Amino acid sequence: MVHHIGEICVYAICVYATSTPASRGLAWMARSPAGRIRLQHKRKPSVNPHTGTKPGTRPRDEAPTLDRTTFGHRLRAARKRFGWTLAQLAERSGVSITTISRAERGQLALGYENFTALGRALEMDMNAMFAGAGVKPAQLDGPVVTRAGKGVVYRGLSIAYEFLGTTAAGKQMSPIVGTVHARRIHGPEDFVRHSGEEFAYVLSGEIEVHFENGEVTRLGRGDSLYFDSRLGHAYISVSRQLAKIVGMTTAESGHMKSAREAPAARLAGKASPKPKPKPAAATRKTARGRAA
Repeated sequence: MVHHIGEICVYAICVYATSTPASRGLAWMARSPAGRIRLQHKRKPSVNPHTGTKPGTRPRDEAPTLDRTTFGHRLRAARKRFGWTLAQLAERSGVSITTISRAERGQLALGYENFTALGRALEMDMNAMFAGAGVKPAQLDGPVVTRAGKGVVYRGLSIAYEFLGTTAAGKQMSPIVGTVHARRIHGPEDFVRHSGEEFAYVLSGEIEVHFENGEVTRLGRGDSLYFDSRLGHAYISVSRQLAKIVGMTTAESGHMKSAREAPAARLAGKASPKPKPKPAAATRKTARGRAA
């Protein structure tokens, strides 16, 4: 019997198997070409069929990532333009000197609350802060398209943000696609607070949104949530895979600002009573009859 490369002859096995009356049903294997089993040796594909790239390379449509070092350089350059020290920026933004220093050196990922506070203090548009390399945002004067996978990704403390529409400066809304990688709440420092309102829609997986007042809202695929983002809040993934959401934040509107400032103004008015009018000074007449 002639054997070819890649073939295994099972003749000897079949002879053994058919040597007993109980195995006569296997006799055809010894007489038939089916008694030879051909093994197909397939090489590993040189291209990943799911991404279209070679192993070890990034997919072509992977979103550009803004690493901590690049973000830190932008933050430092913006501070230097104002001629401020770390202490001066910390005073104006409410973010600690240590946090700003570590962020500028690329040693720390900032949460949403901190980078929005720094952006306001530095008068830096959110889009300029997270624009892709070599991209200078311009004022919104027409539709802005962000192709699939082409947003700019920044990995924050609990969410990896893919910022959309970053080429348009001065937008009233900040849209993102977020991957929630936080799994639990570690403490009060995890709660984020910022001016404006917030919207979240779950694309996949499940999340819990924890609020500092103790309320917890669980959301699954297709669920959404809208809330006042001045209330401390934190997102965590509770599904097996990391949840993916579409998020939207807005700046504080004039109505919201008035509503926020009104109670403080009333309290200030009660705390400082109106001064009593001073009695009119008595006038004395001169010899000519005119008031002095």
